Amino acid sequence: MGLPALASFSERALAGCTLRPPHVLAKPWWESLPIDFASEPAPFHLRVQDRVKVGLTAAGDVVLRTLGACLVGSLAMPVGYHPLALRRAVRDRAFYADRVREGDPDRFYVAPPRGVKIDRRRAKLPLFSPGDGGVCEDLRFESPFVPVNPAERKSYLSHARNRFAHARAWRHGRTPRSTVIAIHGFSADLYHFNEWFFAIPWLYKNGFDVVLVTLPFHGSRQSALSPFSGYGFFSGGTSRINEAFAQAIFDLRIFMDDLLDRGAPQVGVTGMSLGGLTTSLLASVDPRLAFAIPNVPVTSIADLVLEWAPISGVVRGALGVMGKDVRVVREMLAPSTPLTFPARIPRERLMIIGGVGDRLAPPRHARLLWDHWGRPRMHWFPGSHVLHFDRGDYFRAMKHFFADIGFRP
Repeated sequence: MGLPALASFSERALAGCTLRPPHVLAKPWWESLPIDFASEPAPFHLRVQDRVKVGLTAAGDVVLRTLGACLVGSLAMPVGYHPLALRRAVRDRAFYADRVREGDPDRFYVAPPRGVKIDRRRAKLPLFSPGDGGVCEDLRFESPFVPVNPAERKSYLSHARNRFAHARAWRHGRTPRSTVIAIHGFSADLYHFNEWFFAIPWLYKNGFDVVLVTLPFHGSRQSALSPFSGYGFFSGGTSRINEAFAQAIFDLRIFMDDLLDRGAPQVGVTGMSLGGLTTSLLASVDPRLAFAIPNVPVTSIADLVLEWAPISGVVRGALGVMGKDVRVVREMLAPSTPLTFPARIPRERLMIIGGVGDRLAPPRHARLLWDHWGRPRMHWFPGSHVLHFDRGDYFRAMKHFFADIGFRP
């Protein structure tokens, strides 16, 4: 395609990506996004050696995707997606869609109260322990979140452990620094893994404070009988998903309030996969963010499910029985996608990282978000959802991004 021979992988991938016109979605997006979005071809024109590298990484994602779909499908679908649950979800569809139809996130994402007390204690066995007077702490508070939908409140609040928000923080002594909030992916809440994935020692040594937040129903927030971390996020059906995102954003804003009240000059956010989706939603809700960097983000859960065999077959079958298609599921989950809202921070402060070989959150999702946000800064790497080859390149790209927007310690 005549792409420059000496360009970086990201530049070559981006050049191929821009050859295709952007998705321009009319309101409501759940009607105007093509029904076959989940089967759109990948928008890349790569060199042979690039295609080989991407293909090798993608194969591992396909295996993990199938295993994950079998696990989630066998354990979650009988609980939250049986015929009675689906009828309730269809009943709730108008409740959720009406609150976000005009694109105002404040009608669904309610601002938390100020002054929520956060308990702090020295972290247990972190991999990275800062020196020179630095501190690593575990944070915890009882979340005053109440589900938006009254019909969901009793069931949702019965999960007692989920009422308490958790995070791990690394800070440079008593003087607050500009802070990066990091959000993990689905079922990937282990602090030790995320210390490595988000390069927390690197961020800290560059002068930033860091807060690693645990999503609802993950880690210490999962119920005692939960078969795996994150199970409760999806097992209660589409209404549960909406409320879990509502609580995630609610709790993140409490952490932001605390950081800013304590004197942090700026606060930005990044997240992986499910955390990338949460990052995108937070950028749609809170204009105080200095930046938002979703990494391998999901953009529409409804469309993603149609790519995850064997769940996809079950979902298509259930929709067929009801005489519906993916548009009705998109509408049910409208509060849980950034496509429903404009970003509340300028395009210059947005950056997206995507994996060309990603088959768990395929690159069409990152590209769709890129189009929705007006094509901000974008970085593609030659890896999959799990194997992020050339991570050094995108950390260097993040460092340049921080410098360009004035995000300094």
